[in-house]
Amino acid sequence: MTMRRNTKPNKIIEEKVWSDKGKRRVRWIEEEEKMFLRAVARPLMAKVKATTGIVGLDVVPNAREVLIGLYGKTLKEIEKVPEDEGYRKAVESFTRHRLKVCQEEHDWESIEKRLGCGQVEELIEEARDELKLISYMIEWDPWGVPDDYECEVIENDAPVPRHVPLHRPPPLPQEFHKTLEAVTSQSGNGAPAASSNESKA
Repeated sequence: MTMRRNTKPNKIIEEKVWSDKGKRRVRWIEEEEKMFLRAVARPLMAKVKATTGIVGLDVVPNAREVLIGLYGKTLKEIEKVPEDEGYRKAVESFTRHRLKVCQEEHDWESIEKRLGCGQVEELIEEARDELKLISYMIEWDPWGVPDDYECEVIENDAPVPRHVPLHRPPPLPQEFHKTLEAVTSQSGNGAPAASSNESKA
């Protein structure tokens, strides 16, 4: 190896002459350095959220990792629900979608932008609530209700007080609607089941 060094103020220029094998090794080392810098610099350069702007909802610095863990646990717990139930298919659909986004993106801003379902801290609360609901659904066993069971429906048309904010959720992902359409088409091509009185007639 030959080396010529030209020294300038605050700058050193080196010219290295390597064999073909040496050039390949230098190229490999450079690629390893780039990968290392990307892995280390990305979290350090990520924008830090100062506040959620929601009273009582603190910032979660590692929200991405928390969401990945919660969504993985959700997909595992929902397996306890019968496979052909619409609730399981719906939960699996939007949970897989959100998990995929969290795995592909590496900062909270990108995750919030792609999902469009609120802040990552809100998504964490929703995922925790979903896990609680799954446990309740397994306990209540609503899919074990007979087909001819009739329940009382109570409607309340009272207006919502002005001081109560109306929750307008964002649109659901396309995967959810596709799953819903598939479930509807499988249950008799969307036709409602005949009641006991109609069957007697």
